[in-house]
Amino acid sequence: MSETAISASASTPQDAEITAALGMRSVVLVGMMGAGKSTIGRRLSARLRLPFLDADTEIETAAGMSIPDIFEDRGEPAFRDGEARVIARLLDNGPSVIATGGGAFMREETRNRIRDKAISIWLKADAEIIMRRVKRRADRPLLQTADPEATVGRLLSEREPIYQHADLTVWSRDVPHEKIVEECIEALYGRLCGGATVAVQASGTMGATP
Repeated sequence: MSETAISASASTPQDAEITAALGMRSVVLVGMMGAGKSTIGRRLSARLRLPFLDADTEIETAAGMSIPDIFEDRGEPAFRDGEARVIARLLDNGPSVIATGGGAFMREETRNRIRDKAISIWLKADAEIIMRRVKRRADRPLLQTADPEATVGRLLSEREPIYQHADLTVWSRDVPHEKIVEECIEALYGRLCGGATVAVQASGTMGATP
């Protein structure tokens, strides 16, 4: 879908209620590489009539180089420091929809900032989905290993207990993007506007939770 088509997505009264309830807070998407944070984030921002910001793109702009080059030239610790600074700046700039890199939420300092200034959504994806989406891409420094599948499995085991601290969880799976966006909207509405809280299951079915 083109950016023009995305920007033309129809908002609903429910969307407007969510935006009003957010106030100065942002919506932050967290989760693994390949979970669809940028794709879903663009569409979600159109629904909520908020700016969309991709933290990885902002990091590259601030550094003047690509993320793979940052990893190679400066190392992962320097990248993570810059990532934390960029996300802090984005959160200070008023309400928006922000897609974060897979490792950003692992940093306690960043989690605390997101908790204070945003509502977080974990786009949860299983290893098979992640591998299918990222295996043909060369811009994932953490997957430049002899066994990318084992690396994804390790990252999932390390990160999922932390991702669980997000305010909301929506399963990312092979369904139309707009379905995932709609589930994000329903979850946000339940959290912010007193609607029924929605739990989105891997199978794609939804059930109310207390």
